[in-house]
Amino acid sequence: MAIPSAAPLPVDLSGIHLDPQRGLARQLYQALRERILDGRLQRRTRLPASRDLANLLGISRNTVTRAFDQLYAEGYIEGRIGAGTYVAELSGATRPALKAATSAQPSVNPQSAALQLLQTHHLNPPLSGPPRAFRVGVPAFDLFPFETWARLSARFWRKPSPARLGYGDPAGDLQLRELIAAYLRNSRGLHCDPAQIIVTNGAQQAISLCAQLLVTPGARVAVENPGYRAAGHALAIAGAQLCGVAVDGEGLDTAALEEVEGCRLVYLTPSHQYPTGVTLSLARRLQLLEWAERNNGLIIEDDYDGEYRYSGTPLAPLAALDRQGRVLYVGTFCKIAFPALRLGYLVLPPALAEAFAQRRALDMRHSEIGTQAVMAEFIAAGHFQRHIRRMRTAARSRRDALLAGWPQNIPGCAPLPAVEAGLHLCVRVDSLTRERELISAAEGVGVEISALSSYWLPDSRTPDDQRAGLVLGFAAVPEAQINEALAALRRVWSAH
Repeated sequence: MAIPSAAPLPVDLSGIHLDPQRGLARQLYQALRERILDGRLQRRTRLPASRDLANLLGISRNTVTRAFDQLYAEGYIEGRIGAGTYVAELSGATRPALKAATSAQPSVNPQSAALQLLQTHHLNPPLSGPPRAFRVGVPAFDLFPFETWARLSARFWRKPSPARLGYGDPAGDLQLRELIAAYLRNSRGLHCDPAQIIVTNGAQQAISLCAQLLVTPGARVAVENPGYRAAGHALAIAGAQLCGVAVDGEGLDTAALEEVEGCRLVYLTPSHQYPTGVTLSLARRLQLLEWAERNNGLIIEDDYDGEYRYSGTPLAPLAALDRQGRVLYVGTFCKIAFPALRLGYLVLPPALAEAFAQRRALDMRHSEIGTQAVMAEFIAAGHFQRHIRRMRTAARSRRDALLAGWPQNIPGCAPLPAVEAGLHLCVRVDSLTRERELISAAEGVGVEISALSSYWLPDSRTPDDQRAGLVLGFAAVPEAQINEALAALRRVWSAH
């Protein structure tokens, strides 16, 4: 919808195009404001009457009036109905021409380094659509008891306590923190006080908080290599110099960590290393705690999927072995419930808890109160533990379906490893070329497989072909979809 070229307007408003599928008044307001700010409609210029402009555009007069009302309210136009409508005096308020604005380079400022870092240290957009086999990092949220959650949520919001409608504790809802402490004590052997717990918007915010408060620009920080790149990005944005430490069959190589000079902070995923899937051995855990004590260091322990253990009970986390206040423990509800929940927590050494709560308050005051209250009731009523058992059983069954149906004797691909924990597995491939071939063929039949090579630090000294592999999540979809995906892989990979 546009103004006809021959329209007898008192001013030139050619080029205004209105999309009838969108808000017409808003579009007209934006078009007129644009012309006022860039000088095409100069000050004291009389605008067409609302009736005339409506007729020329083929829209209702009310639409034009709403656009004019917004321009009046913001001071772009002035006058009275019946006396004419004019562009207001905006001396010194107009913006430069578009060409000048886009060609000008920002001057150097304290933010420029951070903005440059974001070009290489940021999170990629999430994959679109519902999960498919074999998407990594997604639990079986098709099994979540949404009806129960909805009932608890409705009960909370039906008549919430006025005390919970104001600003909340930046550390999180006290009842939820008490229940988290009880859960960790009973299920993980981790004894902590609720005052040591900070409720966060998922594990990523917990990691980011650690980076903000523990990293000084230029500090050397050890991370697993390959490892969870989103954690590395958060640490790098805070100014860390990332030092990759090799991972072998026992987890992070503590001997290699000892060789990282000047390092006093390490981030790792000991229960189920991301992405290789190995578990940090007890000997390595004790060595790591000794390293922290000798070097006056700290350990960020990310226990993102520690509930998923398929033989025996979940392992006691590093934080449960810590007697010196060296471990910061990151946990999340997103791998038990669903990623959109954005609810996690951080268990801190007592000396750090208050500072972390203060820092978090500066970012966003506190987490959303309703979600915390509903999760607290979800745990207190026993739904959470029952759901964990259901999810663990489902993940084990889906793991078994993947292991049983995996194509055999794939050229250039190692056999599948034993999988005792977690929501994904990793299988090595003999070259980057072969990795790309297998993943590309899988994409062609709608199967998602992640490349192990993408989890390495860019400056890693590991030879290219030793970085190759396939990372597959097995919990996102039911067994029937897993079997369909495996049949598709057998068919397409046999052609390669």
